[in-house]
Amino acid sequence: MSLKTFVGSLAAGAKSLGAVLAVTGMTIGLSVIPQPAQADAGFQRWVAQFRSVAQQNGISNATFDRAFQGVTAPDPDVLRLASNQPEFNAPVWQYFDNQINDQSIAVGRQMASRHSRLLDQIEQRFGVDRHIVLAIWSIESRYGEALNNPSIVRNIVRSLSTLAYADQRRQRFGSQQLIAALKIVQNGDIDVANLTGSWAGAMGHTQFIPTSYQEWAVDMDGNGRRDIWNSIPDALGSAANLLRRNGWSPGHAWGYEVRLPEGRKFPAGTMSLSQWQSIGVVRANGQAYPRPGDTAELKVLEGRDGPAFLVLHNFNMLKRYNNSDRYALAVGLLADQIAGQPQLARDWNRPFTRLSFDETQELQRHLLTRGYYDGNIDGRIGPASREAIKAFQSRMGMSADGHPSKEVLSRIRGQ
Repeated sequence: MSLKTFVGSLAAGAKSLGAVLAVTGMTIGLSVIPQPAQADAGFQRWVAQFRSVAQQNGISNATFDRAFQGVTAPDPDVLRLASNQPEFNAPVWQYFDNQINDQSIAVGRQMASRHSRLLDQIEQRFGVDRHIVLAIWSIESRYGEALNNPSIVRNIVRSLSTLAYADQRRQRFGSQQLIAALKIVQNGDIDVANLTGSWAGAMGHTQFIPTSYQEWAVDMDGNGRRDIWNSIPDALGSAANLLRRNGWSPGHAWGYEVRLPEGRKFPAGTMSLSQWQSIGVVRANGQAYPRPGDTAELKVLEGRDGPAFLVLHNFNMLKRYNNSDRYALAVGLLADQIAGQPQLARDWNRPFTRLSFDETQELQRHLLTRGYYDGNIDGRIGPASREAIKAFQSRMGMSADGHPSKEVLSRIRGQ
């Protein structure tokens, strides 16, 4: 589970997952960091002082020494990433294009077939639909692919120590998660060498931070350890357990795409689906609402220019995993696509013609070959890809908007 789900709750002194950080809170700046030589000495003093904190929380000296072996300085990449998260300011369509595409859907269907028995067990034990679990797996780690990327995977002890030592806004979070990580090692679920995760401490296939791991991770494969790094059963079972224990309603939908009638405003807050229907808000596919008494809220991330949704109780349970409307919608929509449901009746309002996943990779390869880009060929458009596109567009006398459009691909193919 990602950092943005928990930082706000920690700052408020709340244990509940319901008290979570809004997306904009993750773009805050950092405290001033000492020069490297001083930082190393200061960091070592901090580690020595933190030992007593660990001891007070039941961490043995042997565990502490194993965990901090080789951790001698803060990780500057963690500080850089913590202060610069442009994805939260990206256009809505960009977020959904990166998460829901022909590749993520196709691989999701492959995984549904490959792990069908496991997914049967998860549905029976936790009551969470298999396609929801697969969608979470895709968005959190690209079905585990991200765990093999050395530019993403980091030493959790060093990452969390860096936050606790050098980032004033996240010191409490870093310290609390570091204690939880040390307890994971001490309990024997994973050894220090394999205690890896993101810069913010999110771990394994389903990206649990250490406190989430402690509360909701399960031993689904029955080997006596809760290994969300190497055991797909443990990782997917843990994600389902988090949802179920936070109130997931088995057999219920997360929400529906809807059509809005022209020429009227809509009330804020929740009403029953039958009440929404009475004012003209109907399902986009023309079908009836299966449970018209269920309470729903209207979500329009792009206003009337984009798709509209009535979201239900389980949508809010997805936000317990990550407190973001974008995230919860992406999980729900990707799950629907993996399950074979049709695409959105009204697509996101892109100012260009969208590329397929393979075409996006082709564009990245062209940009790399021509020296505009030095990132991964991953079919996902992030800041580095946008800057490369802008550079190419400027060179060609095009409008430098950074959009991965059919026009840009066609132009670069001709070079």
